[in-house]
Amino acid sequence: MSSGNGQRSPSRTHVPRGGTVIFLNGTSSSGKSSIATELLRILDGRYFHFPVDAFHAMRSEREILPHEFQEVIDSTARGFHRAAAGMAAGGNNIVVDHVLSQSWRLADCLSVFVPDDVLLVGIRCPLPELERRERERGDRTPGLAAMQYAQVHAHGLYDIECDTSVLSPLECAERIRDLLPVRPHPTAFRQLRDSP
Repeated sequence: MSSGNGQRSPSRTHVPRGGTVIFLNGTSSSGKSSIATELLRILDGRYFHFPVDAFHAMRSEREILPHEFQEVIDSTARGFHRAAAGMAAGGNNIVVDHVLSQSWRLADCLSVFVPDDVLLVGIRCPLPELERRERERGDRTPGLAAMQYAQVHAHGLYDIECDTSVLSPLECAERIRDLLPVRPHPTAFRQLRDSP
């Protein structure tokens, strides 16, 4: 591009607006994936479902030795956080499906996501119902939900919460959708990041 005096003006790099991040946090078997499926069906615009389980499924099938296990799980989670934040930074709307079962995971997410772009959703379900679902599914380690239960919601602050023992996935998705245009400011992510 040329300016009026015949010299080339500096090129301008297009910086995309950050996408909306709907961040679903709940234990295993709480219903996050079912809600995400409904959200993608009813939300306007294009959204990507970004489940942490998909990142674990991408890993090679080489056996993880016991002394490697925690580092492999943690490094996968760190990569997942950055991949999801990168998609949003590129202007994509995403539904994150995660389990904040360790406090460092929330702290890491607060450091990589743009807090004002995130709607933090607590997906709650009573433990007896989680355990029933776990037994029926048969594809989860028994006791996984119970192990995650105390820590997942320990930070205590959400923009919206849904109890999947009383609401269907569609009802949860509709409540989340209806909040998007009037989302709280400051967001829960902003408050959590700015708190001492």
